[in-house]
Amino acid sequence: MTTFDDREKAFENMYARDQEMQFRIIARRNRLLGAWAANLMGLTEVEAESYAKDVVRADFEEAGDEDVIRKVLGDLTSAGVECDEARIREALEHKTVEARRQLMEAQG
Repeated sequence: MTTFDDREKAFENMYARDQEMQFRIIARRNRLLGAWAANLMGLTEVEAESYAKDVVRADFEEAGDEDVIRKVLGDLTSAGVECDEARIREALEHKTVEARRQLMEAQG
């Protein structure tokens, strides 16, 4: 029974690490997306940093990416930037890859 318990504990630990990594990737991705959108809106460096944090916080409104997409699309539209949902989804995909790469390099 001890071997089974050890394996179960190992799988639980692996799952917890995977979930934590996924959370970190999504938070980093959202921050990168916020920086991308801030650049399109012409925000200053300080404003861009604050805006990127706002995008990260927006992800806690509901499950999935819709809350983040809605925020960024609304903000870009309000700022007069020509953008549509498809472009934001594409940027989201690119930022996911970039976030994963950055975190993997940091663990290096």
